[in-house]
Amino acid sequence: SRHLMYRSGLEQKVADLLSSLKVKFEYEDRKVPYQLHCNYLPDFHLINGIFLEVKGRLTSEDRRKMIAVKKCNPDLDIRFVFQAPYNKIYKGSKTTYAKWAEKNGFKWSSYTDIPIDWLT
Repeated sequence: SRHLMYRSGLEQKVADLLSSLKVKFEYEDRKVPYQLHCNYLPDFHLINGIFLEVKGRLTSEDRRKMIAVKKCNPDLDIRFVFQAPYNKIYKGSKTTYAKWAEKNGFKWSSYTDIPIDWLT
């Protein structure tokens, strides 16, 4: 058997056992995707069914989370209200908060300019 670096002494012992029993195996040879079941707590839920997510900053963690929320709940009408919609998603990026929202299928507005039809 090949000698590999195992993450623990116990993994080494199990590998040695499998090898001594001539059991064929691979060690950490693949990644398996999984999904955590978390809960999204929207900032505002309007009586008309619209959810408003209010963001001063839109971090990479926020972006990942909101894409996952939308994927798991495609029927929810989640809209962003940005303090600064034309801020870049990170330094040096060409993508603004507004462009990111549009690209990912979210309606958005500036907090100074929320469309009246969102609120009625």
